[in-house]
Amino acid sequence: VTLRASLLDDSGELFQAHARYRAGSSGELDLSRCPSLGGSYSGVEPMGLLWSLQSEAPYKRLAKRNVLTPFCVDFEVYAGHEDTSHLLAKCTNERWFLGEGVKRIPVREGRLKATLFLPPGPGPFPGLIDLYGSGGGLVEYRASLLASRGFVTLAVAYMAFEDLPAMPEILELDYFEEAVNFLRKQQQVKDTGIGILGLSKGADLALSIATFLPGIKAAVSISGSGFNSFIPLKGNGFTVPAHPYDLGRMKTNEDSELVDFTDVLDDHRDPATWNSHIPLEKSLAKFLFLSGLDDKNWKSDLYCQDAVQRLQQHGQEVEFYSYSGAGHLLEPPYLPLCQASIHRVLGLFVHWGGKWREHAKAQEDAWHRIQAFFWQHL
Repeated sequence: VTLRASLLDDSGELFQAHARYRAGSSGELDLSRCPSLGGSYSGVEPMGLLWSLQSEAPYKRLAKRNVLTPFCVDFEVYAGHEDTSHLLAKCTNERWFLGEGVKRIPVREGRLKATLFLPPGPGPFPGLIDLYGSGGGLVEYRASLLASRGFVTLAVAYMAFEDLPAMPEILELDYFEEAVNFLRKQQQVKDTGIGILGLSKGADLALSIATFLPGIKAAVSISGSGFNSFIPLKGNGFTVPAHPYDLGRMKTNEDSELVDFTDVLDDHRDPATWNSHIPLEKSLAKFLFLSGLDDKNWKSDLYCQDAVQRLQQHGQEVEFYSYSGAGHLLEPPYLPLCQASIHRVLGLFVHWGGKWREHAKAQEDAWHRIQAFFWQHL
């Protein structure tokens, strides 16, 4: 038999995957035991039909824009491997991003543009702030999934959203302090301290917030760096400059037209760049760093190692995991790898990297580690 999965994303883009299997003598097929004989993936991969979903059009990222609706995945079983015209069975799986009873509350308070997610029940629950990268917008799907697992989560927009500029000349620490204070005053949030996680540009912001603002107990950096990237960060009486970079060192692949950013930064070991380093060693937070060794967008593994070494030299507690074959966009599990897509602020097609199976395994592992880390420290 051939199994096929198909899904229309929020913009109507079709994503599909298929795999060829041999059913048992009684006609039953258990994907947790039976290997795929080929197609979008091979071997025993019970979730393979989800993590290998791909669009016909190249460079599309499967991301959930509206968390109030599910992704509806059609699963079909066809007789045979070559001629798949004979449909045997079909069902639809609803993949929800909001657990039962989780509340989604838009927040526009002071300057703050965010969405609050509250798990069901009185709590108190650990509180988390969730930041995405320089593509901007208000990204909610990771926050909604974490709220569905028992965290009060605040997804915060900081660029390219409503009246927030696409590429701010400066970011203000005060803005993020408003987010921390808003979260801390929620009745359902434990008063033992806040956690923060960020991806890419959001990762170095998370580290800055954990360093310069009180009350942050645990911080997770995903594909980030221990210095301030691209936009100066203004605090109370100080500014952390952006790490020196030159977009002239950007490389564009002639065949694919994909942009490679990995060499745009000056060497982070050069003392001339050190004033852009975030003084993590002064933070009272615990840290978890995650990076992919096949990141084609950012030297995240190298930059994470640098930050981890600095923390260890100061006797700080830090966890660090790097994943071979994983790319830049380490997302919640079973979202398919996005090797390249349009960067919504730059308007360029960016190479993110990653190998399908390895990236899928990394996302699964990282997701468990992020939750375990926050439960331990919050």
